[in-house]
Amino acid sequence: MAVTEAESEILTALWDQGPLSAQALVATVRTRKSWAEPTIKTLLHRLLKKDLVRSSRDDGRHLYHALIEREAYYQGEIQALADRLFHGRRDE
Repeated sequence: MAVTEAESEILTALWDQGPLSAQALVATVRTRKSWAEPTIKTLLHRLLKKDLVRSSRDDGRHLYHALIEREAYYQGEIQALADRLFHGRRDE
């Protein structure tokens, strides 16, 4: 599953601080990026549609959790780079 650089910022916030409410996620991401709240929520929605993030209810509010582990994401990114540069062969 392809994850954009912007979407990876959302995942990083969830890996580092999660699970997070939407408000806490926006605040966390805005410490690193000067993105508007709608931008962050759009990226979150994309990750929900890709089944890389899930939402659960806790005390009447939604909390967001990363469904992909950081290491699995990194391995996928490394493999995608190898595929692009070396046609999938890391030994070249």
